Amino acid sequence: MTPLIYLSRQTANHWLVGQNSEKFAEWVTRFLAELNSLTASGNLPKLLLVEPDPIQFLARFLAACSVGCPTFLGNPGWGKAEWEQVLTLVQPHLIWGDTSIVPGWDSTKAEQNTLNTAAAEPQPNQGWIMIPTGGSSGKIRFAIHAWETLMAAVQGFQQHFQVDQVNSFCVLPLYHVSGLMQFLRSFTSGGKLVILPFKAVESGETSEIAPSEFFISLVPTQLQRLLSHSLLTDWLSQFRTVLLGGAPAWNELLQAARSQQIRLALTYGMTETAAQIAALKPEEFLANHHHCGKVLPHTQVTICDRLNHPLAANQIGKVIIQSRSLALGYYPKTDFDKVLQPDDMGFLDEQGGLHIIGRDSDKIITGGENVFPVEVEAAIRATGYVTDVAVVGVSDRHWGQVITAVYIPKHP
Repeated sequence: MTPLIYLSRQTANHWLVGQNSEKFAEWVTRFLAELNSLTASGNLPKLLLVEPDPIQFLARFLAACSVGCPTFLGNPGWGKAEWEQVLTLVQPHLIWGDTSIVPGWDSTKAEQNTLNTAAAEPQPNQGWIMIPTGGSSGKIRFAIHAWETLMAAVQGFQQHFQVDQVNSFCVLPLYHVSGLMQFLRSFTSGGKLVILPFKAVESGETSEIAPSEFFISLVPTQLQRLLSHSLLTDWLSQFRTVLLGGAPAWNELLQAARSQQIRLALTYGMTETAAQIAALKPEEFLANHHHCGKVLPHTQVTICDRLNHPLAANQIGKVIIQSRSLALGYYPKTDFDKVLQPDDMGFLDEQGGLHIIGRDSDKIITGGENVFPVEVEAAIRATGYVTDVAVVGVSDRHWGQVITAVYIPKHP
């Protein structure tokens, strides 16, 4: 179904909790008219969507998807250096939303030249949705998605968690895949959506909903902060599922969540896969399982050796992903060819559970042995003597590299 069909179905459902769903539909109609006036000649401008207001962001996003304009999602919090990098890469015809956020952007000149530029320059394909992702080098890239890849991710989520309507409580940014997919799961499944800044939740603003009917997505540091408040811990324990991802979670944090009966679902995914492609169900987490869970139905994960030969269960190797939700590539290239090999190393156990050990490029080779920093960090955290720790490899003539930990003691 198209975005506008979903919109017509959702508007009567009062799906935006704490917001006016009819007003949202009016915003979409207004933005559609704005885009249609720009595309009257048949050319589709490249849009860079920059909108700090979450409701207007979503309304503009749906309008852009409905018209088919190639759309890049922008982070309003980017600094000058990031914006320079993004503008050089994207070369948008139009920055849509709050143009004052983007340093040096001449909106008047750009809008006047939009149609001529669109006709003259090579164009991304109609319907492409570019979602930003930052590399470890600080380089910003855009994963090329389409409505179809995002819908495949939604359907895989529904099948895995055996739910028809997905109600989401979103505290993550909508320009990021983690926030965007929460919106899409609810919007296209007939579910409800709450959008609140995480700081508001921390201060006790939690919205009048039945948490037992909702999914909420968090990163480990957010979970840690909520668990430090007894009232918020009790509130969090009422959720149907607390999806946890974005970074490795340490054992002490997971044990604290388990002791409070938080229904965690540890996840594995990335921008390139339209968020999670594996998830541990809450019942498994509470039964002391500690891995990324089984692979979602729309995805296939293979563990391979250095020669790309598949490995048996419990053997550590490279993670290779094939998925209907996989991006086409990093803009402007479309070279994923339906297969993605991230930098991750891991294994599948005999029950099909996915275990991520660490990043291949992060591993330390000491005395001929491979050591993954995340495992050493977890062991040090488990002592309870540190508040934070980072493990690196330092060059050594005898061992090649020696394992070195930099830590903050809990009691200096």
